[in-house]
Amino acid sequence: MVVSMVGCGNSDNNDAKDTKAETKAAETKAADDTKEADDTKEAEEGGLEGSLVIWTLAKDLETMAAKFVEENPGVTIDTTIIEPADYVSKTMTAILGGDDTIDIIVGEPQMLQPMFEAGMFEDLTAMGCDEFADDMVDYMLEVGQDEDGVQRAISYQICPSGFYYRRDIAQEVFGYDDPESVGELFSSYDKILETAQTLKDAGYAIFASDGELGYMSGDSAWVIDGELNVDQARYDYMDLCVDLYQGGYTTYASAWSSPWYAAMAGEVAYLKPDTNVWDADAVAEASEGADTTEVFAFGLPSWGVLTMRDNYGDTRGSWGICSGPSYGFGGGTWLGISTASHNKDLAWEFIKWVVADIDTVNWWIKTSEGDIPAYIPALEAHADDENEVYGGQKLFQFWLEQAEGIDYSKVTQYDTAIGDAWSEAINTIKTEAGTKEEAIATFYDTVASTYPEITINK
Repeated sequence: MVVSMVGCGNSDNNDAKDTKAETKAAETKAADDTKEADDTKEAEEGGLEGSLVIWTLAKDLETMAAKFVEENPGVTIDTTIIEPADYVSKTMTAILGGDDTIDIIVGEPQMLQPMFEAGMFEDLTAMGCDEFADDMVDYMLEVGQDEDGVQRAISYQICPSGFYYRRDIAQEVFGYDDPESVGELFSSYDKILETAQTLKDAGYAIFASDGELGYMSGDSAWVIDGELNVDQARYDYMDLCVDLYQGGYTTYASAWSSPWYAAMAGEVAYLKPDTNVWDADAVAEASEGADTTEVFAFGLPSWGVLTMRDNYGDTRGSWGICSGPSYGFGGGTWLGISTASHNKDLAWEFIKWVVADIDTVNWWIKTSEGDIPAYIPALEAHADDENEVYGGQKLFQFWLEQAEGIDYSKVTQYDTAIGDAWSEAINTIKTEAGTKEEAIATFYDTVASTYPEITINK
């Protein structure tokens, strides 16, 4: 009875409570629906809005920008691709001339220091790059630092060098094809010449050109404490290049020429040393009736997997990659923020997303079909990936080991010009356009006139 009285005696009050409860529930549901819609919108738009202008010399960033916009519909990106030969001058002229519409700029290693000195790149340390610096490959970070050690640019890739070699030829001639054993065949300049002779005796050319060691041409700095440094290894490299050329150990196909690419796919003709490899008719004439061979190896940075991919033809699956006589690297694209940009925060969000977002990096590994990231967690995650084109070799692991051996303190601002002068000396000697003594004397004179501030002790 008590229960009945409570139930009947408070019916009006309970109806009111029920109405309030229903109203509250409806309001709560409406609020939840609104929040869910907002969350969905935020997820779709990534919480980012604005526009960016990128000036780059790599088409990679055009692909990355499209992916970033796909994930962040509130963002628009205008990407301009400029030829490498014109990039520095055009970018400097624009930014130093007051153009504040460019947000993200880039550079290859040899381009960066002059651009840093001109004050074109924002301080990325101040933007927060220390948050993930420990997860990046050291040499990559060092390339992007100015003379005071301030991080001004950062890359999504590493480009250490190695030799791409034919496993089938290695097995036939040497009786093994694993990267460690083949690496011993390239472990010194003297050893490379021995290897070249063994291959020649077996009917093979060690390289298509005598410039395959360009990315591994020395393990010392050209300038130390303001003084030109030409150590014995430089002379050993010079002698090897001359011997390879004069001894007929290559097919005389200069790097990046059509005969050089063709050598990746199999049998090619031995050309004459004076063949104009940039002229198709000259190559065809030189190839007619000439002896043929197959090339054993190519010296390239890690991005060489893309070059090989587009040219190896029927030799696919017959390749391996090993280390050379010294550590080296070549190329790569470093990203930074223009000091004149009005969109620095958004630009930094894009750069972080490119270089240190694991999902982005994994996507790029797949999309690029061979690019090697600078983000160590991704390298470690893919350490056991086996590449079928390279005999099941674990390339991410290999390239990380090569990158860890790079001592960037040996790189100087003078390297490009001095290296070019040394290469010219080698060309003079190998083609017998002058004696070794004459070529080296000209080299010293060139360095002295180009960099009078450098002390030269011949």
